[in-house]
Amino acid sequence: MHIKLKRTPGLYLTGFMGAGKTTAGHLVADKLGWEFKDLDDVIQEREGAPVPLIFSSQGEAMFRRIESAALRQLVLGVERGHPLVVALGGGAFPEPANFDLLTASGITVWLECSFETAFRRVASQDKGEGNRPLAKDPNLFRQLFDERRVAYARADYRVDADADPETVAFAILGLPIWK
Repeated sequence: MHIKLKRTPGLYLTGFMGAGKTTAGHLVADKLGWEFKDLDDVIQEREGAPVPLIFSSQGEAMFRRIESAALRQLVLGVERGHPLVVALGGGAFPEPANFDLLTASGITVWLECSFETAFRRVASQDKGEGNRPLAKDPNLFRQLFDERRVAYARADYRVDADADPETVAFAILGLPIWK
C-alpha cells in the first residue's frame, strides 16, 4: 500500500457531476472494508437542508465555505487513522484550500468521463427535480465541465469513468497505490 495511505488512509474521488463518484465510491469502500462518505450527504446532514436549498438560499460562495468545513471534519478522522473513501462534490476539488488539504491527507483519484456521459447521467438522475443547481443551464454545464477538467487533472490518479460502476471500482482497486 502507498505510504501516504498508510499514514493517512483517505481516498478522495473527484470528477464532474455524473462521473459516478458516489456509486463507485461505495463499491470501493465495500471491497476495502473502509467507511464511505458522500460529501454532499455530510453537508445536508450538518446543515439540515438539501444542497440545492443551501445553494439557492445562501449562494455558491457560502455553500463552498460550508463544503470546506465539512471536508475538514472528514479529513480529521482520516488523519486520526480512520480509513475513509470520500465522494467529493464536483466543485470541491477545484477549490485551492480543499486541494491542498486533500493532497496532504490521502490519495486523490479523478473519475474522468466524457461531457456526453456526464450530461446524460445528470439528466437521468435529476428528472427535472432541480437537484443539481449548476446543471440547470446547458451552456453553464458545458463551461463548468471544461473549466474544472484543469483542476481535476491535478489529482494523483485518473480513471476512465465512462464505464459501468463495477468497472470503475475495479480500475480504482487496480491502481498501484494498493501494492
